[in-house]
Amino acid sequence: MNLASSLQFIHQMNETQQKVFNSIPSLVWLLTEQGDAYFFNKISQEYLGFHESESLVKEWMELIHLDDLDVFQSEWSQALPLKSQIQVECRLKHHTGAYRWFLVSAKFVEQCSDQAGYWFVNSVDIHETKQFQQNLVKYIHAQTNMLDTSVDCIKLLEADGSLLHVNKSGCAALNIPESHHTFGMKWIELLPSEIRTKATRALKIALQGKTARFRGMSENGQKIQYWDNLLTPILNDQGQTECVLCMSRDVTAQRETEMRLRIASELDELTGLYNRRFFKLQLKRSLHKHKANKKLMGLMLLDLDYFKHVNDTLGHAAGDHLLRVLSKRIENILPENTFVARLGGDEFAVVVNGIDSESELERIALEVGKQLDAPITYAGNLINGSMSIGCAIYPRDSKDSVNLMKCADTALNDLKATGRGGFRMFNQHMQIAAQNIAIQLNEARHIIRDDLIIPFYQPKVRLSDCKVVGFEALLRWQTSDHQVHSPSNVEQAFQDYALATKISDAIQNKVFKDMSIWMEQGLEIVPVSINAAPVEFLKDNYAERLLHRLNLYKIPHHLIEIEITEHILDDRGSDYVVRALNLLKQHGVRIALDDFGTGHSSLTRLRD
Repeated sequence: MNLASSLQFIHQMNETQQKVFNSIPSLVWLLTEQGDAYFFNKISQEYLGFHESESLVKEWMELIHLDDLDVFQSEWSQALPLKSQIQVECRLKHHTGAYRWFLVSAKFVEQCSDQAGYWFVNSVDIHETKQFQQNLVKYIHAQTNMLDTSVDCIKLLEADGSLLHVNKSGCAALNIPESHHTFGMKWIELLPSEIRTKATRALKIALQGKTARFRGMSENGQKIQYWDNLLTPILNDQGQTECVLCMSRDVTAQRETEMRLRIASELDELTGLYNRRFFKLQLKRSLHKHKANKKLMGLMLLDLDYFKHVNDTLGHAAGDHLLRVLSKRIENILPENTFVARLGGDEFAVVVNGIDSESELERIALEVGKQLDAPITYAGNLINGSMSIGCAIYPRDSKDSVNLMKCADTALNDLKATGRGGFRMFNQHMQIAAQNIAIQLNEARHIIRDDLIIPFYQPKVRLSDCKVVGFEALLRWQTSDHQVHSPSNVEQAFQDYALATKISDAIQNKVFKDMSIWMEQGLEIVPVSINAAPVEFLKDNYAERLLHRLNLYKIPHHLIEIEITEHILDDRGSDYVVRALNLLKQHGVRIALDDFGTGHSSLTRLRD
């Protein structure tokens, strides 16, 4: 895996995740779904002896001792396609050239739909424990005192599960008095009842001559401890299991780190709400539950109105403050049967479980919408705002999570298209409207892709002498059946910046090319008018792009007239329009106002 690809994966990790990985007191590697390493935590880099940039391209399989490589590769090759978890004991090479024993665990971590999953490889140093086990099998009866020096809990079990010997740490963990020099009690009976079944199963496997492992927990006063228990059979000369060595390691710190990592992967870092990934999982669980109990469930998608304006005028810190305060307000007023998450940006989602009717969901949506009625203060400034809410109900509107989200989103978009603020319930008429919009957008992409756009020139005639004094370039396109279509067939495309800009680029290129040919032929050129959609001004570079294209075709600026509607001067972002028109005017481009009198622009605004 090359360095650039590795860095791309690392950039997908937020700062909190990297801190958590670096806080784990063991070697941690992250691999892509295909098994390529792209991240080594700080402890790994120190152990392996290379810098981060080198670690990104390190062939990690080369770190495994040759004698252990076949076993590891066999386990890994089976786990990789199945994304199953593995645990293998093997030796890893230290930067000094020496090898140490590690318990290498690999687990595949699923991500949300817009992020790739990854392999979480955690290598715990068991070198001393492994060496101790190997020596213990040979010298078990002569090493009793040595056992007590280990912090691990070491037990020697008879075939019937009774204790032959327990070291000092084991006595403390099992609450056996240190003065108790004889054992014989049943090991299983000393364990918490919750883990006895797992322990019995592991002992049975060990008695069959195989190594067994299980996780368990115990209470030490007010503190809960987590244990990794390894049972190894000790064989006699005939290969029969004579007794079982059980080594229990305290993995409480590792478990707590894993819990912090899990929480970090489920929560939104800014607001503390659940994130998109966990929301999708919870939505599916809620649907499954409501399918079983046959109750209604409501879904609300929230979008802050003109949130970008807050960031642009007061700064992103103010926008972040608004999101945090609003999150707390929403959490505080929602009933217990709800689940709220931040999907990203200024988008939120709320699941309302077990509603009785649509009116109950409407009441909650109305209450949520009021949370911005009271201004939010930041650095002495009052932040006023509103939100738009789209609502859908399971199973009335949809019976699966993906389409239920689409229904709520359709209701939200329908509300925003007809005026922001408030809430709107989904209905099938919206679905039809959304489908019509999708058809228009697909048609627009088709005419752009196949270069079907052609300008029709409508003459402007001076009535006093019937002389042609200009043309208006009308946008048309012709299909394979020679039918000519007007912009009304794709009017939704002019609400989309990317599509509107591509259509505008196409018509401008063809008009300017025609004018260039006319000039080469020595024809008398009259001004040509071109329409501009309001959305084309959103990136605040309309004038610069138009002037660049005029210079490219060597068209005199005074021969071009830009037509805008009166309404464009009242839309949000009209400052961009005014700046662009002033710049074009300074360069000699004419400006015309189409449909004058149909809007309510002030005379001052028109003069400016």
